[in-house]
Amino acid sequence: MTDLKGLTVGLVGAGNIAHVHVAAWKALGARVLVHSVDGAAELAAQYGLEVAGSLDELLAAVEFVDIVTPSATHHDVTLAAIKAGRDVICEKPLTLTAAASHELSTAAAAAGVKLYPAHVVRFFPAYQAAYDAVRAGRIGQVAVARFSRQASSPAGKGWYRDVARSGGVIMDLMVHDLDQARWLCGEVESVYAVQSPPSVDGISPVNVAAHVTLTHAGGAISHLRATWGAPGTPFKTTFSIAGASGQLHFSSAEDTGYAEELQDGGSAGDLLIPANTLGESPYLTQLREFAVALRGGAEPRVNAADGAAAVYLAEAARASMETGRTIDMLSFDPAGAAR
Repeated sequence: MTDLKGLTVGLVGAGNIAHVHVAAWKALGARVLVHSVDGAAELAAQYGLEVAGSLDELLAAVEFVDIVTPSATHHDVTLAAIKAGRDVICEKPLTLTAAASHELSTAAAAAGVKLYPAHVVRFFPAYQAAYDAVRAGRIGQVAVARFSRQASSPAGKGWYRDVARSGGVIMDLMVHDLDQARWLCGEVESVYAVQSPPSVDGISPVNVAAHVTLTHAGGAISHLRATWGAPGTPFKTTFSIAGASGQLHFSSAEDTGYAEELQDGGSAGDLLIPANTLGESPYLTQLREFAVALRGGAEPRVNAADGAAAVYLAEAARASMETGRTIDMLSFDPAGAAR
């Protein structure tokens, strides 16, 4: 078992997601230093953290960094940490372009440091159970998968409405399910997307829905929907995955766990029933797994290449929305849309 005693973590950022990360690090017994343009003192006072006066000061004092800043800043902060020789955990999306994500991966490899994107949905028990079932062949070859994700819109305030800074609803919210679709159904060959209402002059509507259809190399088709709803819209995620011999279903609004429906002969032994989702925080599971890997243990279930791939799919979806065309991923060049 990898020893996690004496962890010293540098948290960069003090917004909403920082609270969840801090709770996980405290549960792991880590010493946490925080640096942020705004809110560092308040976060430190609330949780008993130490404040670093500058990013350089933080980088000099910690074992690795956990970046929870707004999306548009991820590239520069991560690159600074890599240049300082620090391993990095970075909230999703890793960057706002696949080219920038690959630049960070190359820089990390050259510096001999690790880079992990925080795609936390991979650590939710229902999604991990679905992955395990698909990989074990329990529902046969996947034919159709559906993913949905909705939340009360954050776009009425802050930087979210500026698509250049947030990537819009696809890059900010749907990126979770783009990663899930690729994880569960395999590599993607084509992408088609629509958004209603459309963004105008680079500004996202406050309330907006995006629909994306992916065709996977193995023949599966996945449909994804992401919605920034009106104030008070409950957070909800769902998936439905249909294969040749069964189906997998999950809804966060209705289920405490996971449901599996199998045709006769589709399964041997008991049905798969994972741990209740009211158990350990997936953020704690995720950050522990990253910390173990950074201390020399097994690699985590998500890596920098996965983070870059999710960003690449989000870029393709945005290009499809803008052009009205299906994007062929074999020829898609984000810099020039579709060739």
